[in-house]
Amino acid sequence: MRNSLLHSQKIYDPNDSALLSEQEHCMGCLYDYNATRPSEKEKRTQLLHTMLAECGKDCWIEPPFHANWGGRHLHLGNNVYANFGLTCVDDTHIYIGDHTMLGPNCILATANHPILPELREKAYQYNLPIHIGRNCWLGAGVIVVPGVTIGDNTVIGAGSVVTKDIPANVVAVGNPCHILRPINEHDQEYYHRTMKIKECNI
Repeated sequence: MRNSLLHSQKIYDPNDSALLSEQEHCMGCLYDYNATRPSEKEKRTQLLHTMLAECGKDCWIEPPFHANWGGRHLHLGNNVYANFGLTCVDDTHIYIGDHTMLGPNCILATANHPILPELREKAYQYNLPIHIGRNCWLGAGVIVVPGVTIGDNTVIGAGSVVTKDIPANVVAVGNPCHILRPINEHDQEYYHRTMKIKECNI
């Protein structure tokens, strides 16, 4: 299948007619999803299970949702939530673990282009998968570039550009994204600065 080129991690021509035809079909389903009314929750859920490579229980993506392949290569665990404006350049696989949250306008981009100008002018590309672990939180406007893995429980601060792997159980921020600190005992007591968890009615 021509589709195997997408996942080979080799340079290929994305303007192949067979690929474009397949991609257009996927984009039609995405169009239908984004055209749903806020009250059509059941229809949205059904479409997600049709569109995505995998969709676990109680997943939700707020429209508008943008994806090169209509989410065809997006794998969601259970209880994944993505706020408005998620963009998935899903030319190859994107894996998101259970209970992970993505803030507004996050970008998960698997596609890349060669540095060599002679190859780029032909629009050649290659794709590298993205792995986001269980119970992560990506703040608003986070960008994750091709080939990156983010470990379980990790928090990525708003506006960060994640250019390399980030391990589990840390808070990471910035451009390029770097580890700020581990998740620690302070987080067991405080949810924000000096605001105590025990003072909340939860």
